[in-house]
Amino acid sequence: MASRHRPISKEWTLLAALCTLLLLGCGKDEIPVASVRPVLVQKVGNGSAGAPAVYSGDIRARYESDLGFRIPGKIVARLVDAGSAVKGGQALARIDPADAGLQATQAEANRELAEAEAKRYRDLRAKNFVSQSALDAKETTLKAAAAQAALARNQSTYTTLSADHDGIVTAVLAETGQVVAAGQAIVRIARPEEKELVINVPEGRIGELRAATAVAIAPWAHPELRLRGRLRELSPAADPATRTYAARFSILDVSPDLQLGMTAQAFVSSATVDGVVVPAAAVVDQGQGPAVWVVASDKVQRRPVQIKQLRDNDVILSGGLQAGETIVVAGAHKLVADQPVRPQLQEAAGPAPHP
Repeated sequence: MASRHRPISKEWTLLAALCTLLLLGCGKDEIPVASVRPVLVQKVGNGSAGAPAVYSGDIRARYESDLGFRIPGKIVARLVDAGSAVKGGQALARIDPADAGLQATQAEANRELAEAEAKRYRDLRAKNFVSQSALDAKETTLKAAAAQAALARNQSTYTTLSADHDGIVTAVLAETGQVVAAGQAIVRIARPEEKELVINVPEGRIGELRAATAVAIAPWAHPELRLRGRLRELSPAADPATRTYAARFSILDVSPDLQLGMTAQAFVSSATVDGVVVPAAAVVDQGQGPAVWVVASDKVQRRPVQIKQLRDNDVILSGGLQAGETIVVAGAHKLVADQPVRPQLQEAAGPAPHP
């Protein structure tokens, strides 16, 4: 039987041609058009001085004392709270005096008995009824009993804990009803006349801290204040938990607005920085090592750099950049090589102001 051929319609022919064109178009690579991106840039300095290192800490008194009872007992009264201002000799807490009173009474009775015995033996010795050695033994017993009685009387006064000097109670470490041992800390008193800023420093920045030429201290509660500071003490051993070193800065300026316990920042400026200091946001690593984007003729080029030290907000570079070059300091991770940019200059951060 002869086969039939159905004629192809004109619509089917046009549809097949359109599909062919679409397939050919999908096979070609699109050429991206680089857009002009606005970027924040900064000129690289000569590296002789960088932005000050910033540390956070809290204001403390230079002299703090933990006070406790000299004898054990149960606390029956606590007379101060944290933040209380106290005077020297003021009562801070009391323990139950019953046991100490009984011990004082017993020791006094023993002393009276020993004194009576010694007096009787003196009379007997005068009549030659007892030997001198027997009298000496009674005299020795009397001295021991008198010393024990004096000790018991002193201990009976230790039931009241008093302040050694004027100060402020910064911590209460025991409560009423608690049984405490001799010497256990009950309250902490600070002398407010001399204040310090205490910070924690990583081991990589100890040398920089020791070489500081200027220190400005700014309390969070009063950012307008800039108080002069001086490094007084740097711990010789690291904290076992944080692996940082405690540093204490003496505050040279007296301000009534500076209170104990406040949070403050220390801006530490060094005389020189061996290397080029750039903002931390300027350094990127896209799998080929650290680099920065250098702007030249309104285009960016990737420049490999060598990192010497990482700091809080910036990076010290040991190579890769020259003074006077312009680098991107914001949005560097979104750039590609030879991309046109519209630079917006940002001034380099300087040291914190000092009074």
